[in-house]
Amino acid sequence: VQLQASGGGLVQAGDSLRLSCVASVRTFSDYVMGWFRQAPGKEREFISTIIRAGTQTYYADSVKGRFTISRDNAKNTLYLQMTSLKPEDTAIYYCAARATAYVRKYYTKDQEYDHWGQGTQVTVSS
Repeated sequence: VQLQASGGGLVQAGDSLRLSCVASVRTFSDYVMGWFRQAPGKEREFISTIIRAGTQTYYADSVKGRFTISRDNAKNTLYLQMTSLKPEDTAIYYCAARATAYVRKYYTKDQEYDHWGQGTQVTVSS
């Protein structure tokens, strides 16, 4: 499984960005997907996760109401729409995947994921 994240960049506070993560897998819909981030000097932090069919999503309190996770199983792609960005959102953002047989399963801990993308840098200036 290979995950390729993209879409990061340098933006100003209040701006929006959309991250994408393309998965090189045979059946993308077999995977729970998640987004995490890691700021300098901090531990990796859970952002959001989405179940296999994309019909249920979960968010960290720090991004709830501002970020939206979605997936297009036909395109093997995971998205993270980020709005109202704040300087504290500055971090490297990682997508992660874990195959599961359970259609309603989701994961919020990084150790629960088996596959990781390389990360994409998001920098928000004040």
